[in-house]
Amino acid sequence: MQIQDIITLYAPATGEALGSVPALSTQQIDTMMTTATHKWPEWSQTTLETRSNLLKRWSAILRRDAEKIAVLVSKEISKAYADSLKEVIRTADLIDYVADDALRMIGEAYRGDQFPGGSQRKIAFSHYVPLGVVLAISPFNYPINLAAAKIAPALMMGNSVIFKPATQGALSGVALIDALIEAGLPKGLVQLATGRGSVIGDYIVQHPAINMISFTGSVGIGRHISGLAAMIPQVHELGGKDAAIITDLANEKHIISELISGAFGYSGQRCTAIKRIFVLDSLADQLVSSLQAAMPTVTVGLPETNAMVTPLIDTKSADFVQELIDDAINQGATVLFGNTREGNLLSPTLLDNVTPAMRVAWEEPFGPVLPIIRVASIDEAIHLTNESEFGLQASIFGSNIDDIFSIAQKLQVGTVNINGRSERGPDHFPFSGIKNSGMGVQGIRRSLESMSRQQMTVLNIQK
Repeated sequence: MQIQDIITLYAPATGEALGSVPALSTQQIDTMMTTATHKWPEWSQTTLETRSNLLKRWSAILRRDAEKIAVLVSKEISKAYADSLKEVIRTADLIDYVADDALRMIGEAYRGDQFPGGSQRKIAFSHYVPLGVVLAISPFNYPINLAAAKIAPALMMGNSVIFKPATQGALSGVALIDALIEAGLPKGLVQLATGRGSVIGDYIVQHPAINMISFTGSVGIGRHISGLAAMIPQVHELGGKDAAIITDLANEKHIISELISGAFGYSGQRCTAIKRIFVLDSLADQLVSSLQAAMPTVTVGLPETNAMVTPLIDTKSADFVQELIDDAINQGATVLFGNTREGNLLSPTLLDNVTPAMRVAWEEPFGPVLPIIRVASIDEAIHLTNESEFGLQASIFGSNIDDIFSIAQKLQVGTVNINGRSERGPDHFPFSGIKNSGMGVQGIRRSLESMSRQQMTVLNIQK
């Protein structure tokens, strides 16, 4: 007789027990896969209007329950309540856009005689068809938005879904799926696979029933999944070491605001957080002085106070960030602000005189630390940006648009932000990373395309 194992989840900020989720076995995963395999063909035969209406009902329920869900998100992942509420509303907007955008996706027609020697009597039509069973693996930091960004396109294109949320964030995932069930989701079409990675992690990504994997998470796990899944189509959003390059201080107040919010929003626990600044030696003292003066505006506290910096997701994460700070200090970096700690709560830390010899210049902290690296030239800033194993985003701040575009063309990243912080949205923008920052492209239309394939139908006209 199988005994049901459970995982109890606690609030990172307070230690409060929030609830529990099942720790599934491989046998239970097999049952889910069988159901999902049987469900998607029937779902694929429904009209686009039927699928769109389901998603619209889902988004309406999320808006109705936004405050309640936001409280759960805030407690479970230690995110400011106001930011958690924005995430739920943003997710409802994303789902609505998915429901509408899929209706605008049309195929193509080809004439045989468009190719040399081709026949006028041969005409082909392409249209989108589902892949089958989509495995959606979401991270802890946006447990509502990044989950729905996978589930909604998968459903809209006629697939079934196995949804594997991060363990810390799984309760938020349950709330998301509960809303979808209330909206009228056919039973078994989306299934929630919670459990221990050591038990079901490798098993689920290698399962023969899986037809596509959409993963957001760490580089190590992403590379591991990529190797195990072999020929399965995959889209991965992994880590980043997003640089901000300062070319002049013509709009200094705006630059400081963007650097502060970009680095310390949600405690820096974002793949698109600004994680290092490259500034010319001639500008560095002025920038450092202004940043140091702005640091006290970064609020620190519990999620319910809407603080910008809150306790990190767990002790292991806080320990890692502290290691990077300590390594930099031991090698001569200057602490301009911060470097205090209470449990998982690290104060926002500003480091000057960081050099390429220090780990914090290269490793992704996923925490509230901002290193300043002084460079002799813009070419040096470009070189150091491109030397990273990551290639997600970068920001360039300055007033000479010709120079900025020249720099942008030389950066090896998925997205370059001009006079703005690095960030994911809006959700319909294509979003991608190169090198160890991921593979494939996300964004609403790109996700719809990646969770389907184009099938050709060729008409041979008889005389």
